[in-house]
Amino acid sequence: METLAETIDVPDPSDPEAAFASVVALRRLADRLELAAVNVAVRQGWSWTDVAAALGVTRQAAHKKFARRVSRPAT
Repeated sequence: METLAETIDVPDPSDPEAAFASVVALRRLADRLELAAVNVAVRQGWSWTDVAAALGVTRQAAHKKFARRVSRPAT
């Protein structure tokens, strides 16, 4: 079975323009995935402490970055 890394065509760093374009695209994708995962986690009842631990940041950092961008579950 191929891994994801083996299926993605990673540009050669000797072509900086292509490499940087890939870095930007990957960062945007990572940001979208991170926000989506935080949104689901919060809706499932995760605390900001739980989210922060999963992301390797402080609770305050996670809350500051995402609190206004996620949908809270209906009470």
